[in-house]
Amino acid sequence: MAESRAAGAPTVLRVVLGKRLQELREKAGLSFEEAGRALDVTHATVRRMEKAEVGLKIPYVEKLLGLYGITDREEVEGFVALAREANRPGWWHRFRDVLPEWFSAFVALEGEANLIRAYEPHYVPGLLQTEDYARAVLRAGMPHAPDADVERAVAVRRERQGLLRREKAPLLWVVMDETVLRRPIGGPDVMRAQVDRLIEAIELPAVRLQIMPFAAGPHPAMYGPFHIFRFPIQELPDIACAENLVGASYFDQREDVSAFLEALDRMCAQAAPPHTTKAILGGIRKEI
Repeated sequence: MAESRAAGAPTVLRVVLGKRLQELREKAGLSFEEAGRALDVTHATVRRMEKAEVGLKIPYVEKLLGLYGITDREEVEGFVALAREANRPGWWHRFRDVLPEWFSAFVALEGEANLIRAYEPHYVPGLLQTEDYARAVLRAGMPHAPDADVERAVAVRRERQGLLRREKAPLLWVVMDETVLRRPIGGPDVMRAQVDRLIEAIELPAVRLQIMPFAAGPHPAMYGPFHIFRFPIQELPDIACAENLVGASYFDQREDVSAFLEALDRMCAQAAPPHTTKAILGGIRKEI
């Protein structure tokens, strides 16, 4: 993975099916070139299907399944039904006019994860932002955008936050730098309301928030924000996402993700423990 912009913002299901096609091809002992000849396409097209970089054309899927020895009609129909579902755009597709392609991939991963871990040195994470705070952050990042575009971006934040209200909500475990709470965004009223939202959020069973105080000194992730996604799907490895000014890099190789996990584990030990978060937030709120 490790690409600076997500190609095609695949749904997670498309990633899963791509990996299943890869496993079937390898089990059948066939190369990309042999699979490509069966479809009358290049080997690169087959590779891109397996990497979820292109949609899964149903005739191609059916022909590949036959080539790989999958002949049971019920099994084929089940795979094809999943492929049709995978090709359907996610809810965020209707916001594609204001949603960068790399972030569409982020939302897709976020929506399927059962564990989201993050380090945030600059802003309150989007899943925990109030609308006024989100509006101020987005306006700073979109200084030339029309107000209507900013409002649509706020609406994306609002829809994403529905994750934490789901019956089986993912665990959101965030280490947030004290800088986030000290940086005035939107004015005192907005900041007070945002701190109140965080105090409410940490009462949810699906939210764990730790503050990295200034006094803790240097830590392993001072280079920037990142997220790690874990999934309840066997075919999907943990995926790390590191953001930058113009996009994001996604990592799914074990050694890369392990580096992010190790840094975050060390930071969790260094940050103030979760049971002190409410007192820290209350103290900072009094100072705003």
